Amino acid sequence: MPSLYPNLLKSLLLLLWSVVPLELHAITPHPVIPDARPIGSYSNGCIKNTQALALNGTGYQVMRLSRQRFFGHPGLIELIRYLGQQASNEQLGTLLVGDLSMPKGGPMPFGHRSHQTGLDADIWFWLDSPANAELLSDEQREKLQAPSVVIEHSQSIDLEKWHPENSRILQLTAEHPLVERIFVNPAIKLHLCQTAQPNERAWLHKIRPWWHHTDHFHVRLRCPPGQPQCQNQPPIESGPGCDSTLDEWFKIDTQPKITKKPVPVPLPEECIAYLQEN
Repeated sequence: MPSLYPNLLKSLLLLLWSVVPLELHAITPHPVIPDARPIGSYSNGCIKNTQALALNGTGYQVMRLSRQRFFGHPGLIELIRYLGQQASNEQLGTLLVGDLSMPKGGPMPFGHRSHQTGLDADIWFWLDSPANAELLSDEQREKLQAPSVVIEHSQSIDLEKWHPENSRILQLTAEHPLVERIFVNPAIKLHLCQTAQPNERAWLHKIRPWWHHTDHFHVRLRCPPGQPQCQNQPPIESGPGCDSTLDEWFKIDTQPKITKKPVPVPLPEECIAYLQEN
């Protein structure tokens, strides 16, 4: 019997030798992708290591595919997935997602001054169309236009196009901890102030009035922690913003015309080199 032990040990060692490499290969993690890194400001910067948003997901569809503007910081991607899932869970409709950022961020050839650091996204107010019940074709995604929910030259929204589901989506977005602020037309902000219960106005703090934005809202994330090259906006003043500061937006109908051409601000040097890479 003693003579069997060396052979048994040898067999066990050979077995382990053949199995261990397979096990190590099986548990070896995928190559680690460096963390996404926003650089500069929302309107003057870029982002390294973006993540692409899947063109279709639970509760959402991406529009304008030809623009290739469905890239962003992983936190932004997760926010949109979360909102789509919540929209599906609560049967709010299908979110139609507009521009995020380009693959490297940076200035866009048209359409936006911001959206440069992978922390901005546009989401249409169109939730109730029958077309949203099924997957839209590429042609539909290019040609469909989001209708304005604001009555032109007024302080009122169009109640035939605006529904409580729109308010709920805005609330879900504003209550997400990564969200810094949300831009909507002043008439939409006014409607939210008028319809929200006084004890349920806290989320309106992040809803900010801004020019246009009659057919979509613009959600913006704050800079991720530990990213010193990313520049946040100044913090929002406290309170829901349903006071005289909102009234000021209705004293002029349109955005004031810029009489002087703004002096262009150069991109951060790291962005210039990065955007020029193939």
